[in-house]
Amino acid sequence: MAPARVYDEAIEWLGFPVRDRVTGFQGVVSSISFDLYGCVQFAVTPPVNDKGESPDGRWFDIARVEKTGARVMTPPSRFLRDYGPAEKPRR
Repeated sequence: MAPARVYDEAIEWLGFPVRDRVTGFQGVVSSISFDLYGCVQFAVTPPVNDKGESPDGRWFDIARVEKTGARVMTPPSRFLRDYGPAEKPRR
């Protein structure tokens, strides 16, 4: 898969609720990691619990998660390939 295609596909997951197929852990994709060896992982942030505490999120490989609903938050437009990672957005 071409690098730009991997990036575009992964970015589309930001803000979606997901479930890990192995552990059942659920939350919203809040961050993405692209490592040197081609692994793409998502940081999944769980919802606030009944006590009002915010449990720690976990990282999962893109192949292990499945979407469970509609996007709960739209990512900033700057992630949609308007510029490269080394450039800052102009105001």
